[in-house]
Formats: sequence, structure tokens, C-alpha cells
Amino acid sequence: MGIGSPPSGNTANSQETDSYSAETGATKDGVPLSLNRPPAEDLTPWIARVMVAVAQSPDGTVSNGLLCNDAGYVRTAIGVDWTVETADGSLAIRDESFICGQHSKAMPLRFAGGIKVSGFMLRPGAMRALFGIDDGKLIDRIKPMDYAGIPDASLTGLYDPEMTPEEWLREIENWLRETIARKGCEQPDAVSQHFEVAAFADPNQSITDFADDHNVTARTLQRIIKRDFGLTPKQIMRRARTLDLAARLCGVADEQEEEEMYLRFFDQSHQIREFIAFFGMTPRQFLTDRQGLLTLSLEIRQARRLELLNRIDPGAIRPWMQDPFTEPG
Repeated sequence: MGIGSPPSGNTANSQETDSYSAETGATKDGVPLSLNRPPAEDLTPWIARVMVAVAQSPDGTVSNGLLCNDAGYVRTAIGVDWTVETADGSLAIRDESFICGQHSKAMPLRFAGGIKVSGFMLRPGAMRALFGIDDGKLIDRIKPMDYAGIPDASLTGLYDPEMTPEEWLREIENWLRETIARKGCEQPDAVSQHFEVAAFADPNQSITDFADDHNVTARTLQRIIKRDFGLTPKQIMRRARTLDLAARLCGVADEQEEEEMYLRFFDQSHQIREFIAFFGMTPRQFLTDRQGLLTLSLEIRQARRLELLNRIDPGAIRPWMQDPFTEPG
């Protein structure tokens, strides 16, 4: 049923990412990663992950990639040019912060100037709790911070060129702490949090059984999940299944789960249909043209997934990492 192992740095796209000098970690074959970790404990009801990625590239380097996340994000891009194809059309981004909705499919991205981006991943329902925005309104979309009534400078202005990546993350956490306290934000619905973990653990499980186990009707579950994810429960499970296998093909998943990830699909034609639906290409094409920026995003997801499932400890060297994360000198 499988289509092969992750590449070892010899594809065209891998050669492109090899030209980057990663400052915040790399896979075993040199693809840049982010420094990502759980947020400070007081932020965990709303925030799933904080991250910063820095990778230098030769002058004039222009790269193509994909974004595909199963969570809302707020990101800050500094000193780099992004052009993203969203559901609202082409969007140019530079030196600003922006709100990214969840994805129903991958979003093409063209970027120049290397990688210098920080941000935080939102827990299900936190988009509404923090910003008053339903996730469904942002599916496959990116909006500026003023869409949520927040001045861009209040977040983008946190960056200082003299900062280390960890210092940048701590400034973002302080900003979040102050924002949550000022707005008196309520915590997201616990049912949505449990559903996210269920999708991480077994995206083929019965949604009816999940509803029964959490003492909600199927209709109530549909309403809560649609509100806090922007998609239906079945769509969430389909996405989780595909993103897990995509992470394995990108080399940022636990190899011990490989057989299980393939067996979640009925057969190879099922794999192909799902990959085309999410990425616009077959698994074999995906494997051949591995996307460096997508690898970075999927690694954040897989790190959080394994930590939530108690398979690795926060701060541990992950199975796909070349070395422990270190602060650039």
C-alpha cells in the first residue's frame, strides 16, 4: 500500500532548501525547521504552540511552497516577501502580522528573502474567544490584524533584530498575556479540545462513538466542531489522516507509525484521491517535489501531536531532528 520512504535530500525541491542556512533547527537531511514549543502554562487554554523559524538564503533566492494547517495561526513575517494564493485571491505580505485560518486544502505560496517568521498556533475555538471571529469565516483565508481590531504595530513591533528566537517568543507570549487579560477572554469549548486529540490519536474512529463518550448528541457535536474548526467532524478526520501521512513523506513523523498511517487508507487509490484533494498532486508527486515550507509547518503539528499523545516529552529531541534546538550565537 505504501509508496516509498521519505527522500534523503536528492529531490529538486530538497536541493532548493539545501541552499538555506537554518538557524532554528533542521531535519536529518537539512530541511529548515522552526524552534517550536508549548506556550507558557497560563496561555495553554487558548494557545497550542509558539514558534519562530529563521533560515538565511542566498540573495535573489525565490522559492515555491505550500501552507496547509489544521489550526488557526497568527504569524509575523519580517524581511521576507510572501505571495499567497488564498480563497480571496493573491495576497502579498511583508513586514506585518496576519491571521491565518484553517485549511481545507493546501495554499500555494511563493516567498523570497529566506525565512523569518514567528507566531502562535490557536487551539480550536480560540479564534472566536480571542478575536471574536468564527473559524468558518477564515477557512483558506488570511487577514490582516486590523480584521480583528488589533493594530498591526502592536504585534509586528515586538520584533527586534538583536533578539534571539526564544526572546522573540517570550515577547509574543507577554503580548498574548496582556491581550487576554485586557479583553477578559473566555476559554474555548472543552469538547473541541478533546476532538482535536481524538483526531490525532485515531482519525478513523467513529464520530458517533466520540459523541457518546463525551455525552453530547451527534447534532450538538456537528454544531460545536463546525463553529470551532470551520469544517465538519468528518472533514477534520480526513484532513488529520492525510496530514499525518504527508508528514511521514516529508520525514517529520515517527517512523514507528508508518505502517499504521498507510493502513488508515482503504487502498492506494484512496490515498491518491485524498492527496489530490488536499495538495493537488498524488502522493508520488508529493514525495518527489517535497515542500520545504510545508515540512516546517507539518513538523510543528507532529511535535504537538506526539506530545499531546504522551509519546515524547516537550523539549525532547524528536525522531526526525538532526540535533537538539540551540540558540543561534
